[in-house]
Amino acid sequence: MKKFILPAILLFALVLGACGNKQDDKSNENAPKEDEGKSGTITYESEEGPVEVPADPQRVMVLSSFAGNVMALDVNLVGVDSWSKKNPRFDSVLGNVEEVSDENIEKIIELEPDLIIGLSTIKNLDKLKEIAPTVTYTYGKVDYLTQHIEIGKLLNKEEEATKWVEDFKQRAQDTGNEIKAKIGEDSTVSVVENFDKQLYVYGDNWGRGTEILYQEMKLAMPEKVKEMALEAGYYALSSEVLPEFAGDYMILSKFDTTDNSFMETETYKNIPAVKNNQVFEVNGEEFYFNDPLTLEYQLEFFTEHFLGTK
Repeated sequence: MKKFILPAILLFALVLGACGNKQDDKSNENAPKEDEGKSGTITYESEEGPVEVPADPQRVMVLSSFAGNVMALDVNLVGVDSWSKKNPRFDSVLGNVEEVSDENIEKIIELEPDLIIGLSTIKNLDKLKEIAPTVTYTYGKVDYLTQHIEIGKLLNKEEEATKWVEDFKQRAQDTGNEIKAKIGEDSTVSVVENFDKQLYVYGDNWGRGTEILYQEMKLAMPEKVKEMALEAGYYALSSEVLPEFAGDYMILSKFDTTDNSFMETETYKNIPAVKNNQVFEVNGEEFYFNDPLTLEYQLEFFTEHFLGTK
């Protein structure tokens, strides 16, 4: 008989242990995991591999391009790049936010960011990673709306970012259909910028409203712009050849600090879009980016000027 006692005791202990484990499983099945929710960290799959980032970042620093994406998701910023800081449409949020650069490591340390975001071209990346989790993106590696969803994932707000993207895409496409119905399917639109004594035309993915006009609204691009700027994203040209790149409609991005005297030349005045009052001038500092805040403004601008709703 004795040889059966020990196995019986062990069996009883195993059964009790199993029951206890089931109870523990039930009590813990809804408990938050360390990398979920709004506490602790999450793992973000960046271009360079997985990065542990705050699940609820409180002191985000943007060193290039993405300040508007962060603001759109209502996440606090402690430092932004100079271009974002100069955008007058960001003043209400960035008024007290510090301007920073990838070269001012001491200032970055003083601001104590818990997350740093920038383009893959930023300097001192190794030093930045020692200060806080740092995530960079290669411009144009994903389309402009997917980029916002990626920022949403990084900030643990993917659902919010995705909802906005779906809604915006539909609104932009609907507006594009209205515009084409008014100006004609074959009417062309070019995006021109005068910056630092140089004229540029843009393809379909370089900010300045190009993503909305060409990708979502499917408005026609002049053949010369398609030939020279579509692949590279932009093309530098002289004022003398601007008529070759001008569409039936032109979006002209200007900066107050730039010499715009080319607009007084006969070459410019004789462009059909100019003569037909179909040039829509914009503030370059407001139109520069393709974040949700800027995109909403661009869409509103195009709706007002193409459809005459202003």
